[in-house]
Amino acid sequence: MSNSELKQVVGAAIVDDLGRPQSLLAARRTAPVAYAGMWEFPGGKVEPGETCEAALHRELTEELGIEVVLGSEVTGPLDQGWPLNPQAAMRVWLVEVKAGEPRPLEDHDELRWVRLDSPELAELPWIPADLPIVSAVRRAADQSPAE
Repeated sequence: MSNSELKQVVGAAIVDDLGRPQSLLAARRTAPVAYAGMWEFPGGKVEPGETCEAALHRELTEELGIEVVLGSEVTGPLDQGWPLNPQAAMRVWLVEVKAGEPRPLEDHDELRWVRLDSPELAELPWIPADLPIVSAVRRAADQSPAE
């Protein structure tokens, strides 16, 4: 299977401040059953004809009721980002909330700000495919330009 056959998914590493990220917003899933109660990066599938960036804006409005500013992409090992399963890969961006207060409107039952430097971040029961992305987000946040 070539990379281009993977279903494209987008995810948001929502941080408190793109210039000096200190905390990450984790979202606890309610479905499917296999992932209910596990934590993830909010986001979703890219629709036909939609750019990844547009999909991320749409998903965050639908799932959390927020408008965001996209920062840098947290690049994964594939052209399409991070492998989620044999059928899908996810591109992830650092994002900052521009308008609205994040609320679990759909697919999630809890949102939690977690400090990037706290042990709690790695201790949350993340969806396994998201765990390597958590580490990459930590590294990306460390490299953010402190203005």
